[in-house]
Amino acid sequence: MGSRRGRDRLVYCTNCGRAVPRSKAMSYQRRTRFSTDLRGDENVSYIGNVDVYYCISCAKHLGIGEKKRKMLQRRREGEYRA
Repeated sequence: MGSRRGRDRLVYCTNCGRAVPRSKAMSYQRRTRFSTDLRGDENVSYIGNVDVYYCISCAKHLGIGEKKRKMLQRRREGEYRA
């Protein structure tokens, strides 16, 4: 069907709470870790990624664009080595 171009869904900036259209927001995958801290067999641990959205001004202030650029560059280097 393709993407709708009329009105984008709004997402909220994680840092300041500003409502930003999804196409303008800078998305970043943050790793999360959850564990029950039980020593033994009942220990439950979960490691996953959470999509976090930042408005342009917060992303610029936090340097998210630079981090994404470095991450993509590392991925490309890994593909060439294999």
